[in-house]
Amino acid sequence: MERDCIFCQIIAGRQPADKVYETETVLAFRDIRPLAPTHILVVPKKHIPRVADLSAEDAPLMGDLLLAVRAVAEQEGVAHAFRLFVTNGAEAGQTVFHLHIHLLGGRPFRSLLG
Repeated sequence: MERDCIFCQIIAGRQPADKVYETETVLAFRDIRPLAPTHILVVPKKHIPRVADLSAEDAPLMGDLLLAVRAVAEQEGVAHAFRLFVTNGAEAGQTVFHLHIHLLGGRPFRSLLG
């Protein structure tokens, strides 16, 4: 855990969050600035700053993360259509340096491919 990381503080219960799902390795909570009717952040409890910081030993954890995404999408009623995004680094728009997946749903999305 990183002392100054807001997501680590949420995981530790030192900062409030609207938690929607939790396992031994993953926590999911509502984004405070939602971009869609359903906007959930799914984070590993282990502090990993960016995707680029993953190691081979994190493979099972990443599986847990994606299974949590599926469970949250089902729980939130958006399993039929949702968008995921992950940023890696400030130039890509990452503002909290704790790996997280944005789960967006509840409205139509345009294709990113044009």
